Amino acid sequence: QVQLVESGGGLVQAGGSLRLACAASGRTFSRYAMAWFRQAPGKERDFVARINRSGGNTYYASSVKGRFTISRDNAKNTVYLQMNTLKPEDTAVYYCAADRTILVTTTAGEYDYWGQGTQVTVSS
Repeated sequence: QVQLVESGGGLVQAGGSLRLACAASGRTFSRYAMAWFRQAPGKERDFVARINRSGGNTYYASSVKGRFTISRDNAKNTVYLQMNTLKPEDTAVYYCAADRTILVTTTAGEYDYWGQGTQVTVSS
């Protein structure tokens, strides 16, 4: 069992930056690939970024590539999402998720554990 708690969301102007963090409970954090998803009102939960267990490989949605960076600190049981050059269309609730498998997936239903989400609002 893994519990995930996101933090760092807020209101920012377009062009600004935010850094999200997701703290995981337990001693098995390094056994999970981690990802960030986001969900805007009335829309599906969309993949944003994923990082493998060691942090050596990352994957991004095309809409955020070059602007967002996912990273992890296994000693602190934490995964981060650095978001730069934010746009109003980045406004959403951002969720972190944990995946026990090593197969890369961008499908929300294939992740095993979820946090409660943190709101990011980008004003124009």
